[in-house]
Amino acid sequence: MTLSELKMAVEAWLSSDPDGGTRLELEELLRRNDTAELEERFRGPLGFGTAGLRAPMGAGPARMNCAVVRTATLGLARWLIRSVPESRTRGVVVARDGRHRSFEFASETVGVLAAAGIPAWVFPAVAPTPLAAYAVTALGAAAGVVVTASHNPKEYNGYKVYGPDGAQVIPPDDTAIAAEMAKVGPANQVPFLDQDEATSRGLLREVGADVAARYLQAILVERRHPGLGLDLAIAYTAMHGVGGGLAVEALKKAGFHHVHWVADQQLPDADFPTVAFPNPEEPGALQEVQRLAETVGADLVLANDPDADRLAVMVRDAAGGYRQLSGNEVGVLLGHYLLTHGPRRARPLVLATVVSSLQLGHIAARLGVEYEETLTGFKWIAHAALRRAEAGAHFVFGYEEALGYAVSAAVRDKDGIGAAVVMADMAGWARSLGRTVLDLLDELAREYGVYASLQRSVVLPGSSGAAVMARVMAGLREAPPPAIAGRPVIAVSDYAEGIRTAGGKRTPLGLPRTNLLAFELLEGARVLLRPSGTEPKLKLYVEAVERVGADTLTDVRARASATAATLLHGTLELASAHGLEPGARSPPTQQA
Repeated sequence: MTLSELKMAVEAWLSSDPDGGTRLELEELLRRNDTAELEERFRGPLGFGTAGLRAPMGAGPARMNCAVVRTATLGLARWLIRSVPESRTRGVVVARDGRHRSFEFASETVGVLAAAGIPAWVFPAVAPTPLAAYAVTALGAAAGVVVTASHNPKEYNGYKVYGPDGAQVIPPDDTAIAAEMAKVGPANQVPFLDQDEATSRGLLREVGADVAARYLQAILVERRHPGLGLDLAIAYTAMHGVGGGLAVEALKKAGFHHVHWVADQQLPDADFPTVAFPNPEEPGALQEVQRLAETVGADLVLANDPDADRLAVMVRDAAGGYRQLSGNEVGVLLGHYLLTHGPRRARPLVLATVVSSLQLGHIAARLGVEYEETLTGFKWIAHAALRRAEAGAHFVFGYEEALGYAVSAAVRDKDGIGAAVVMADMAGWARSLGRTVLDLLDELAREYGVYASLQRSVVLPGSSGAAVMARVMAGLREAPPPAIAGRPVIAVSDYAEGIRTAGGKRTPLGLPRTNLLAFELLEGARVLLRPSGTEPKLKLYVEAVERVGADTLTDVRARASATAATLLHGTLELASAHGLEPGARSPPTQQA
């Protein structure tokens, strides 16, 4: 964009912005002649990514603000009227988290929907994302909108869209909504009804308390051993998010009355004052709840992210300390537990994303259970479960390594509260037998092998960071490495092309196209790279597999972990050869 084009774009925005605050913000940037910042804000409109719209708050089409919310909502309304029968009767669920401007953005959403004649089912206060997703199908709504930025920093907000099936929208629906958004004119000319008028016309309806009660009932039935190990001591944190009240209620309804929570983090706080980064994957994020666990002698530590769709887990080890489990460890534990306990249904199905550990798939094969891998993003897991259910499969569990788990078909998204209930149920059952969660992990390792995984996120903000990610991905596509860290590459899967190449043979992957590369190595190891769909990060994943034979489990784990670390280092060296700055690297966030 030339300087004159940039100035024209800024002037057009100023003339159409319905929010005086962001107009002043933009005028200040003009006064300072901050061309670099203006270019970042006007580098293009936000598109539907892994989880709808998400960006830092501020003025401009590449930021979250009232103008973007109005435009998105009118695009959604037009798509609903055209595509979803009786959408003007069924309405749209509107929920919000506790972030800065979430109430305002939710109100903007309601006002635009009401002006289009579409009722909004509104939660009277903040609501966890899994409860909002459940409400879409529970109320028979035509769609759902959740104003949330999940685990992103406090400067962010977002706009997540669910379809009438209660799952996040995927192509072609998201692209159709985006196309309608592109047709919307100036934001200050988008038809809008204030709350009083919407209410008087019956276009603003409150979501009743019965929906949360039904949600709790739906997740509580997924327990496999209710009533066992109820003396389990649990330490919990909501991480300044919106899940605290419902999560504690769910655990207590499950019979666990020794639940302790971090008081300073239990209620929503948009500034996240006690965590540097409100993502339970990040180092140090669980410091406060670990301190509580040590004080009360907790057996199990549970942490939700700010919108409660993710779950982090820590367990007490033999030395009395606490170890955080990786997303893969939790996913494999929950999947195996739900599959092997309770009644066996016909054609049980489990799902995982392509960047998650291969272990759940190997367990499913051994148990004779249907298994499928999807692209990253829980919307793909939800839609795969719905598609397979139409063919007669029974969804049991799905997960992604980034701490996302689905334990019930009633919630068609990841659910950190439902996962917390099942995790506590499993830990309580193990306790009743004199075993621990770590004992269960050891048993899985002995039976299926050790799967050591590492994930590294490299933060690359702004347009310059996006250019670096593009160079790295393009370079590895153009010249795939014959080996990584000395281990030969035996197959390359390019998910943007949709092709797996092995031994000169090219076969289709059968998945939607996305910017992901996977390298399969000898002895079951693999390496994957992709730009994040929700954050300015390049994500790298490695996994090494070791079978347990005559060696001790400790030795096998050490060997697998060393291999994974070597592969990660080798992958970073490859990326550096294509333009990744060594100083941009961040520490590993997961290890199994």
